[in-house]
Amino acid sequence: MRAHVLSGSGINGLAIRELPEPTPGPGEVVVLVGATSLNFRDLLIARGATDRIPLSDGAGVVSAVGEGVRGVSVGDHVAGCFFQHWLDGRIEARHHDAALGGSVDGMLAEAVVLPAAGVVAAPRGWSDEQSATLPCAGLTAWNALVEGQRLRPGATVLLLGTGGVSVFGLQFAQMLGLRTIMTSSSDDKLARMRDLGADVTINYRTHEEWQHLVLEATGGAGVDLVLEVGGGQTLARSMACTRFGGEIALIGMVSGQAPIDPFPLLGRSATLRGVYVGSRRMFTDMVAAIDANPMEPVIDRVFAFDEAQDAYRHLRGQSHVGKVVIAVGSQSLPA
Repeated sequence: MRAHVLSGSGINGLAIRELPEPTPGPGEVVVLVGATSLNFRDLLIARGATDRIPLSDGAGVVSAVGEGVRGVSVGDHVAGCFFQHWLDGRIEARHHDAALGGSVDGMLAEAVVLPAAGVVAAPRGWSDEQSATLPCAGLTAWNALVEGQRLRPGATVLLLGTGGVSVFGLQFAQMLGLRTIMTSSSDDKLARMRDLGADVTINYRTHEEWQHLVLEATGGAGVDLVLEVGGGQTLARSMACTRFGGEIALIGMVSGQAPIDPFPLLGRSATLRGVYVGSRRMFTDMVAAIDANPMEPVIDRVFAFDEAQDAYRHLRGQSHVGKVVIAVGSQSLPA
């Protein structure tokens, strides 16, 4: 079978190799991968990983099960869990030892072997391309919105940018009856977000002090929750427009690191919570919510398996809205 493997020399070092067909051991399953998707993390990993199959996100069909497997059958349509061993409860250091596409081989292959507990049933009626968007970006947004402070309908969420996490955040916020404010440097992207239902949009290029517009849009109170993906260059502004007792879910560091004054958090009795994807239990909760409240992920573009380098470059260019997907196998809808 074919798989993409990183050589440690960046995107140009990503190449297809022929590898042995995988077979399941006790408690394991083989998944024929139909599609994978990219996250910002994958750009960072590509800079240094060697002899590693990349990408945490993928979905497909179970083709074989090992001895002792219960609850997963041949023919099941599944997605892989980002953290293969974080089933429930608090995250622990050991869970990082089995993070797909990082500490262990990932999903950019025609077939993979995973623990049976490391896969979840995909949403009903979703294709592999759609299901492959969920394991990192979808679950991160779900964790940020649901697993921290309990937000009541009508609460306001600030979403930075229009990448995968933020767009999923918009969709889940609508599912939960929350009001949304979104930022971007592109008026065209903001128009698309309004079409998707964003209540307020702000161009942070033309309004560099965008926190003032957020406060204005909330009557001076500030937002209940921020999905903070920028990091050092945006966190201070996010703190400035979070309400008293609110929460900032720190998800990414796309803009890099910078010294931060924590006093605004103290002064507002606000919470800064680090969010790193989520557990298998959170994943199954998210899928149940999607099944009960039908939605479709926003996919910016789908690349062919042999166009993986182009997919990486497209993500790096930051022109995308939503998820960048790589098709691997059949994309037919599950029965």
